[in-house]
Amino acid sequence: MHIDVRPTRRLRESAEVRGAFGPMIDAVAGSGADLDRMRVVCDWIQYKSNFRETAMARPVLASASPDAATDSWEIAVDLRRLAAAPDVPAAMDAALSEAATGGHDDGRAWLEPWTAGSGSLVWRFNALYWQALADWEKMTGKEYEQALPGGESDARNAAAARELILDMFKMWDELENRRALPEDLYVLELGVGNGGQARTFLDEFLALDRRHGRGYYRRLHYLMGDFSARVLERAQQEIGRHREHTSGLVVEATRLSGSLGFLAGKTFLVYISNVYDNLPTDEVASFGGRNYLVQVRSYLPARDANAIAERFGVPRDQLPALAGRLVRIGPELVSESVPERFTDTGQAVLFWQAVWDALRQAERYLLLEGLDTYRLTPSVTGEILRPLLSAEGDVRMHVSNGTLASFADTLPLLHPFGRVVCHDLFTTSTADYHRGFYGPGKYDGSVVNWVNGPLLQLLASRRGFDVQFSPFSQRPASHVKTLTAQVRD
Repeated sequence: MHIDVRPTRRLRESAEVRGAFGPMIDAVAGSGADLDRMRVVCDWIQYKSNFRETAMARPVLASASPDAATDSWEIAVDLRRLAAAPDVPAAMDAALSEAATGGHDDGRAWLEPWTAGSGSLVWRFNALYWQALADWEKMTGKEYEQALPGGESDARNAAAARELILDMFKMWDELENRRALPEDLYVLELGVGNGGQARTFLDEFLALDRRHGRGYYRRLHYLMGDFSARVLERAQQEIGRHREHTSGLVVEATRLSGSLGFLAGKTFLVYISNVYDNLPTDEVASFGGRNYLVQVRSYLPARDANAIAERFGVPRDQLPALAGRLVRIGPELVSESVPERFTDTGQAVLFWQAVWDALRQAERYLLLEGLDTYRLTPSVTGEILRPLLSAEGDVRMHVSNGTLASFADTLPLLHPFGRVVCHDLFTTSTADYHRGFYGPGKYDGSVVNWVNGPLLQLLASRRGFDVQFSPFSQRPASHVKTLTAQVRD
């Protein structure tokens, strides 16, 4: 049996966590499972809302066929919840029973078939959250930013905006002095939220330009891109006096070239904040000298499925179909299509929130026969992962598929002196994945995953760009880091 413990700070600080190890190992040893075919992986999951049970069993398939037999098992343990459990063996019983018997029959309500992480139902719920944000906020009584750690986004930091603008002015001055600065000055923001970032940036830009005296504000075109027309409308209402310098564009973050191709080679700044950690991602793993794709399958635990069915008067076996319809057409149309279940949109949102709160994911490992057979994006194969997977021994990491596609489509938009600046949750070394848990977690109605920074650096380097990571300068102690990408000198 192999036991892998992620050495988080909590292990040194918490006697309760350390005290859970003995009972955990006793429970494993007494489970009847084949210990020669078992790995135990222990994480401290900092997200109190997430998609995992306290302990879960992950089958490791013997071949690349989805119908292959199980070769071995991995027991994944959340040390935070296990340490708080009154009975450690009982908390692990279901996972160990599954590994011992080769399956489970605990009455869970499956919501989807097995799939790679980026294709999971949770991402359709994530998209629904942003599309129907007004309905969600109406029922919760709070704006989505209040659900973020600290209750606000780093995007609104005025000092950060000033620093960015002054750097840009310096570069524009040099180009203007050489008569090489275009008349139209393009800045693009991706993922506009409620418009707070745009308002902060434009207010600071105007104030600094008045002191600077070169009239850059007159030439500025600030483009706001988001996939939700409703979010864009809300953002444009926020920007007030700057409306004549702004345009809203409906874009899909992972497919930018179609709608933003006219900006190719013209954009001096692409500003992104708290977007990449909210894009679909797979996970891959390497252990025992073999590479695996992590497949997931969403479900509702039996007790939650029964409670939701009773609360909303829905036959239990119809829950998967109703959840699927919800993510396809949204709460307003669901309430209209099944008025016998939901009297109004608000009732449909309550159903949505109940399902989201209870939603869990089973996981398994599907063998990858060759990294070149796995596609991260339509144009990037798994071969790009080879140096990352081979550098750190046994490791499991995010592939950040959605971010990779978005980033690859963003780089061609840059002016030769332009850059991408992104504030988000990044790992900056493959070794980070040995030291902690990096998602998925739940923020209110959306998903959060840290982004695989070394993978973005590899992609950018192959395309002639340099990527650097630095602490978020206005809050260096926060987990948020700043990515800067520009053409390599």
